[in-house]
Amino acid sequence: MSDIAVHPSALAGARGADATGTARVYHLEHEPHPENGTALGFWLYLMSDCLIFAALFATWGVLGRNHAGGPGGAELFDLNLVALNTAFLLLSSITFGFAMLQKQQNKVGGTIGWLIVTGIFGLAFLGVELYEFHHLIHEGAGPQSSAAMSAFFTLVGTHGLHVTFGSIWLVTLIVQISKHGLIHENKRRLMCLSMFWHFLDVVWIGVFTFVYLMGVL
Repeated sequence: MSDIAVHPSALAGARGADATGTARVYHLEHEPHPENGTALGFWLYLMSDCLIFAALFATWGVLGRNHAGGPGGAELFDLNLVALNTAFLLLSSITFGFAMLQKQQNKVGGTIGWLIVTGIFGLAFLGVELYEFHHLIHEGAGPQSSAAMSAFFTLVGTHGLHVTFGSIWLVTLIVQISKHGLIHENKRRLMCLSMFWHFLDVVWIGVFTFVYLMGVL
């Protein structure tokens, strides 16, 4: 039997309409989306974020003692306030873990409930951080006062921006889950947000240790 070549334009015309003139659209049963493609891409993003924070930590390491004759960390940082803020963020990581457990059991209400609690802790963290920034600026230790405070505001402020974007993402995901349930796409998004949120916790442990504790000591 001889091979018959069919021009692509002929195929396009054949699939455009059926005998009744109704347009026909064909879809694959499974869309060609790699199963682990999103996770791999998100891991690459987190690694790039690691480089950003590594550069900011290195900057603090070089400039952290240059207070231009002004007060140092022992006079500026309130460890009790920072410890409270650290507790808020660590508790949000725990409640996010509870949300993931509810997700594994396909419990929409439990997942949304724990995500809301996580968001509350995240907003509490941001509120305390903004209060600290306002207090430091009021005391004359703003980002323009010295090289050390410029490095401090840049590092801690960048982390705070990440928490802000994570909170916005969290609210968006809560709305999506409430509308569409725990479909495969929402589970994948929830896993990515979980990695992002826990990553911010790890970064904050570094901030608390190297910026606040070592700054006071």
